[in-house]
Amino acid sequence: MQTKPPSSAKAAELRSRAEAQLREQKKLKFGVAKTGADSRRLLHELQVHQIELEMQNAELRQARDELEVALENYTDLYDFAPSGYFTLAATGAILQANLTGATLVGIERSRLVGQSFGQLVSAGFRPAFSTFLGQVFAGEAKQSGDFELACKGQPPRFVNIEAQCWLNRQECRAVVVDITARKFAEAAQRRLDVMTASNRKLEQEIIRRKTLEQALKLSEQQSRHLSREILLAQEAERKRISRELHDTVLQTLVGISVHLTSLTPKPADNSTSLRRKIAQTQLLVEKSLAMVHRFAVELRPTVLDDLGLIPALHTFMKDFMKRTGVRARLTAYAAVNQLPVSQSAVLYRVALEALNNVAIHAEASAVEIQIKKLPDWLCLTITDDGKSFDVKRVLRTKGNGRLGLLGMRERLEMVGGKFSIKSTPGHGTTVTARIPATTEGAKKNRKRSLETKS
Repeated sequence: MQTKPPSSAKAAELRSRAEAQLREQKKLKFGVAKTGADSRRLLHELQVHQIELEMQNAELRQARDELEVALENYTDLYDFAPSGYFTLAATGAILQANLTGATLVGIERSRLVGQSFGQLVSAGFRPAFSTFLGQVFAGEAKQSGDFELACKGQPPRFVNIEAQCWLNRQECRAVVVDITARKFAEAAQRRLDVMTASNRKLEQEIIRRKTLEQALKLSEQQSRHLSREILLAQEAERKRISRELHDTVLQTLVGISVHLTSLTPKPADNSTSLRRKIAQTQLLVEKSLAMVHRFAVELRPTVLDDLGLIPALHTFMKDFMKRTGVRARLTAYAAVNQLPVSQSAVLYRVALEALNNVAIHAEASAVEIQIKKLPDWLCLTITDDGKSFDVKRVLRTKGNGRLGLLGMRERLEMVGGKFSIKSTPGHGTTVTARIPATTEGAKKNRKRSLETKS
């Protein structure tokens, strides 16, 4: 609240007039002729001046009272403000502080004046506060910063200090606001954000693990089903081999035995009849040898281990063309014979399975086998001109056809390879098998395949 200040100029004028009247009165007393009218006039003026002086004194007292009320109000506002007010010297010494500021730092105001404000700041924040104070006294703009106060007997407090220079940069006024609750809230929010992010990652990990668990269960089911199909296929193959041995090799051996019995010399026999019987027996033996050789080739050809992949495929393709009438052609680079036996055996099995499928299902007239060297892979393709089929439907169907495709894929994955099949109406079927060109690449691909299954 503003009050009207007393008029010092008017008071001085009244005093001068009163002193002049007093001198005039003394002159009249020592010889100046006086009249009754002059005396009454002079008395009247003196009374008027007295009244004016009393009025001025009343105004001065009122102004003093108003100033005292205003000062009391200002003191209350200053001391009990929600923020701490400090007046600091350029050295950081506290020149003045309100009650809120003293309460904030936990020191009585009488003991606070004269202390260095920098000593109230935590040791870790003192260099920053010194820089802050230097910036305040270096310019006229307001400066603001967050600091930590370490007061005796109290937990650390975080405060925001806003300061500005005044009085020709001899002092600065600083407003100190307690932001401890805000800092704690921000820290709590950061912890909440970290926990939220961790929970989100945990949820994603749980989802991933559940997905892997489902994939593992599905893989286990597929493995069990595949194992059953393999056992059934093995049993069927044993049955087929047993039947072949019984119907062909055994019957041939019985015929050889009968012919050998008939070779017993008889009086009626002549050399020509004997030679004919021996020749028939030799034919039966050769037939038996051819059958046993075919079984051996289908199980594991020795030429694959002795000469390599290309001769083994040529041998099988000759028999394949003789049995099926399907034309077969092989194109390969010579260095393929230098492959490790494990990789050669896999490519040989894939080619045999694909050719057997062509013979049984494709109704093709020609088939072509190519082995190419790519930068990182060895690629085997078997292409026929027969009828196409729905690959996805066959893979979903239980039976030997599906087992043959799965068997080829499993064999390739054992050496880090990849398997694909494409069947298009009017263009036949192409089976593609790729194996890594290096042993290190095979190990990496095999590990990646196992991780994918798990």
